[in-house]
Amino acid sequence: MRIANPHSFRFLTTVTNRYLFLSSQPRSPTLLPQTLAMASDDLSTLPSAADDEKYGFKRPEMFQSKLAGTVDAYDRHVFLCYKSPEAWPARVEGSESDPLPKLLSSAFKARKNDISIKTKLTVCEGRDGTEFADGDVLIFPDMIKYRGLKESDVDSFVDDVIVNDKAWASGAREVLTGSHVFVCAHGSRDRRCGVCGPVLIDKFIEEAELRGLKDQVFVSPCSHIGGHKYAGNLIIYSPGADGKITGHWYGYVAPDDVPELLDEHIGKGKIIERLWRGEMGVSAEEAEKVNEHKLPNGESEKFKDQKLPIGEGSKKSKENPQENGTQIQNSNDNFAGCCQGANGVSCCRDGNLEQNSGIEEKKQKETTEASSGKKDAVGCKLTSYMGKWEQSDILAAVAVVGAVATVGVAVYSFYRRSG
Repeated sequence: MRIANPHSFRFLTTVTNRYLFLSSQPRSPTLLPQTLAMASDDLSTLPSAADDEKYGFKRPEMFQSKLAGTVDAYDRHVFLCYKSPEAWPARVEGSESDPLPKLLSSAFKARKNDISIKTKLTVCEGRDGTEFADGDVLIFPDMIKYRGLKESDVDSFVDDVIVNDKAWASGAREVLTGSHVFVCAHGSRDRRCGVCGPVLIDKFIEEAELRGLKDQVFVSPCSHIGGHKYAGNLIIYSPGADGKITGHWYGYVAPDDVPELLDEHIGKGKIIERLWRGEMGVSAEEAEKVNEHKLPNGESEKFKDQKLPIGEGSKKSKENPQENGTQIQNSNDNFAGCCQGANGVSCCRDGNLEQNSGIEEKKQKETTEASSGKKDAVGCKLTSYMGKWEQSDILAAVAVVGAVATVGVAVYSFYRRSG
């Protein structure tokens, strides 16, 4: 069943979630009035028509900026499940009232010189009694989940899993399955994400259920991932055509785009290029090049013929700071430092640059192409000249040559008889 008004559906979902949350708490005689009061408050926060014009999918800035190349290179994404978007402050990783995200973010920064894999840290919704509860940690592309991270366990978790890339000694590792969609709904950070995100989440859930994908596609709100102006923003982690887990970022996503993302991207592994911002393991520069070589079927030449293994892109070109956060440079040139942005923390080590060799290769390629171009030009001139001769001209020339030969033979025979 399709929902005619997704905003109304969002309201019903919010009220239901509030009720389920409160019903799990110790009951009191005033519980029902409190629930109704909260529902009334939520009604005032739903996007109005004016909000949609200014912050939603009808805002003037939609599709005014180039999307490809707006994602910094990274090779691993860590999500901390923690509360709901309504409870997140603007800087959830730095909030004194939210110690777990703050401690984890601080531990990432403190160990950034020891982390060899470019890693982003983001908060996603955590709800007790669901697949992703408060304190759970999700890791992509590894497709791993650790349950119940506590404040006292942060240092050991970062040391074991993030720094040394091994199983956490204090927690059981579970394997994630299916496709995972993370939609930025961090309204306290930017109103555009707060307006667009919830509507997209509801649409994804609705369309996934219609296709029988409820147990295969998991949709979660997440905190700021960078690029407010590209809202709706989302990331899809799912198996690619080769079976490997890929992470693709999309921007300017509207509700009408959700069926295509489910059917084409998640269902067939095809990239929706008009909405594509970048990919895990691919630098911003490479993403721009990919976007310049489009194929008629919507796939790029890179993805058809030249799929890079995860992490390969970051080794080939220098990471440029995009809108994913502010770079905090480290004295060691091999490190890109921690990218801190509203809850995108990228603690990573950057590879050595090969710009000089790249420039030389480009010059050599240009020289070869120029030389080849000259040869082709000569060939073209000859072909063009020959092409101007008509068939009648050629036959006439052949007749003249034949006549001359005949006369020559006759003269020769005459002189020979005379002698």
